[in-house]
Formats: sequence, C-alpha cells, structure tokens
Amino acid sequence: MNEYAYAPNIDQRIRALIASAKQSSERGRSREADQFLRQAEREAPRHPLVLNETALRLLGSGNQSGAVALLEQVVAAEPANPEVWFSLASALRSLNRIDEAAAALERSLAIDPLNLSALLEKAELQVLQCKPRAAAMSYRNALQLVPPGFKPPPWMTIQLQKAKEAVDVNNRALETYIDDELRQVRARYPNESLRRFDQCVETILQKRRIYRQQPTFMLFPELPTIEFYERHHFPWLDRVEAATDDIRAELLDVLSEENAELAPYVSKPPGTPVNQWRELNNSRRWSAYFLWREGVGNRRHMARCPRTVAALDGLPHWDIPGSGPTAMFSVLDATTRIPPHTGTVNTRLVVHLPLIVPPGCGFRVGGQQREWHPGKAFVFDDSIDHEAWNDSDKPRAILIFNIWSPFLSAAERELTRTLTARIGEYYGTMSNSDGTQASA
Repeated sequence: MNEYAYAPNIDQRIRALIASAKQSSERGRSREADQFLRQAEREAPRHPLVLNETALRLLGSGNQSGAVALLEQVVAAEPANPEVWFSLASALRSLNRIDEAAAALERSLAIDPLNLSALLEKAELQVLQCKPRAAAMSYRNALQLVPPGFKPPPWMTIQLQKAKEAVDVNNRALETYIDDELRQVRARYPNESLRRFDQCVETILQKRRIYRQQPTFMLFPELPTIEFYERHHFPWLDRVEAATDDIRAELLDVLSEENAELAPYVSKPPGTPVNQWRELNNSRRWSAYFLWREGVGNRRHMARCPRTVAALDGLPHWDIPGSGPTAMFSVLDATTRIPPHTGTVNTRLVVHLPLIVPPGCGFRVGGQQREWHPGKAFVFDDSIDHEAWNDSDKPRAILIFNIWSPFLSAAERELTRTLTARIGEYYGTMSNSDGTQASA
C-alpha cells in the first residue's frame, strides 16, 4: 500500500487546507497560514502536499540537504505531482546542483507546461548554465502566459521585470546578428516592396505588437488580416480622389450653415454600457453628416451634396440591409481623441478621403500609424484595433464610406446579406451597429 495515498475525501480536504495556507501567506497573514498547515499535518502527516510544505520549511531554515532527501522520497512515490518536482528543483538549486535542478524542473513542466513560475525558474537555471539565448526563449514563453491586467505578487514582479529586460537584450542581439545577412538579400530586390517582410522581422524582434481581427459582431473566417490595404485592390480610388475639391466644397457649404445638422457620431441609448465612449457619447466633439446611415439614404443631405454622391456612385458599397452602406462626413473637433476600438464585422473595409487636416492629426490601425493628407485616400480594416486623434486647435474633416472586402465572392456577399438580415429580424432589429460602424 502506498503510504502517501489517502482517500479522495481526505485528499480533497488537505488540498483545500494547503491552498488556504498559501492564500493567507500571500496576503501577509502568516499566523493564519501556519494554522492551516498545522491542521493539514494533524489530519494527513504523510500527504505529498504536507510533506512538500515540510520540505519547503526545511529549505527556508537552511536545511537544504534534508529538504532534498524528503522531496526525493515524495517524487519517487508521487511522480505525477508537478508541485513537488518544482520544490525539488528549488532545493537542488539551493545546493548549486544546477543540472539536476533543471532536470527536475523539466519533469514539473512536462506535467504542467503552462506554469508561469516554473517557466521563470527554468530561465533562471538556464542563465546559471550559461545558456543566455535559451533563457531568453524561456523568458519570452513565460511572458506570453501573462494575461492582460494580471497583477503579480511582489516576488514575481521582480522576476517579470528581469524577464522583460533579458528578452529585450536578446532581441537587440538577434537584430544585430541577422541584419547584415538580410541587408545583402534585400539588395537583390531593389524594386520590390518588402513592407510585409519588414513587419515580420519587427514582430519577431517584438518591436511590433501582433493585432488580429476582433469584430464585435461577425467574424468571417479566412479573410486576410491587413491593417492598411494596397491601392491596387481598388482601381476606383483615383476617381474618388479626383473629386476631392468638389467634395470639400460641398462639406464647407454644409459647415457654413448655422445649424449644419451634424449629429454626435456616438449616441448610445440610455442604460447601454458606454465603456471607452464615455467622453464622446452624445458629444459633437466627434460628429457626422450622414449621406447614408446603416443602409438608409438621407435624401436632404444627398441633395445638398450631389457631387459627393456622384463620386461614390458605382463603388462596391457594403450593402447590408439595416446596416450598410454608410457614408458620411466625419468631423473631429480640436484636441479630441477617438479611443482604441474595433468595428462590428470584418466583411467590410473602411475608406478615408481626407478633406480638412490641420497639423497634429493622426491615425493608427494595429501596429501602423499614418497621417491624413488631403486628397489622398486609404483603405483599412476596422475590425483591427484602431484609434484617431486631433491634437490641433482646429477641426479635422474626412469623408468616410464602407466597402466590401475584395476577398469575398459574390455568393459569400449575398449569403452574408441574408444572414445579417435574418439575425436582425430574429432579435427585432435590422442593425448590428455598436456606435462605431464607420470608423474615425
């Protein structure tokens, strides 16, 4: 009979006591933690987790050899327990038996490969083994496990900072190592755009964050994740840009009116969570003059802007019943920022035609940042995290409209229209707008 084996109900009880002891210890309640541990010892003195805690106390008191001897007994009887293997690695490290400690830690990670503490310890051991590059990879793997908003305990905060510094030093060394060779290969392709490859290198070196499509309503699989699109996908852009002066003149005519019918772009119903839109909700600091809104044309506005309507005629508008097309003049007031956000779907792309752009305005999609230049349109995927700002003392104005992704077939477009309409009918609304349908 295994002397370390206990009935399931006792095993569950001991694990709960040990967990409570650790929580109390992390909160600085040492006396309470000791009480939980003593209770566990009384109820199951030979339980692996109790012996593990006993060994850790031996280690803390300076009896490293005693801790190792006890832990070796436990892992021999309980080889599937990752926590005991981790403790054994720590005890072996304290005796400077680094290679043995690394082997014990690998046993722990083989059972629990996502243990953040074990990955950080693995990197520490690799540093001691004079393996800085391997350590950097282990540190990098550990940092990728840290969830957003994670608040580590003080002892881990120091380790995570050390990890970030080690990864940064390694990235710069790697950059130097690959740079000469890549420069020679780049020289063989002087007339080719290597923008995508350069972004790939920046991602590997962690100079560039990875952004993914994260639409709030519908994700259509296998569409490319492209932040800003190349112009060759949209041969009609030249025609739209050629009408810039006429479009701007119509906008200025609209803005010259005392009551220009500009509506707050973000206008959430009462009781709706506003989240990042708190400052702009129902505010004319970001306002719009709609020609089409969620598939419905504004006849009065269209009559006021016939040359703009003509410039948009015949384009592959994202025509979803109850949701699109949308086309509008977007006016961002002075010293106003549109917070990071994503749109509702990835089946559409968004076109910006800048009309009035004072200095100090900017736009980011994913990891790329651009300035607007009057008369120079661009196309982007607003299902990727993006934001805009106007740091000047004058308003910024652009024409915005939505188009279909060029990577959808005619059949996929029709099916998407039908699917969206049916979902809207099911929920009693023909719109999936979240207040950020046309972006920035």
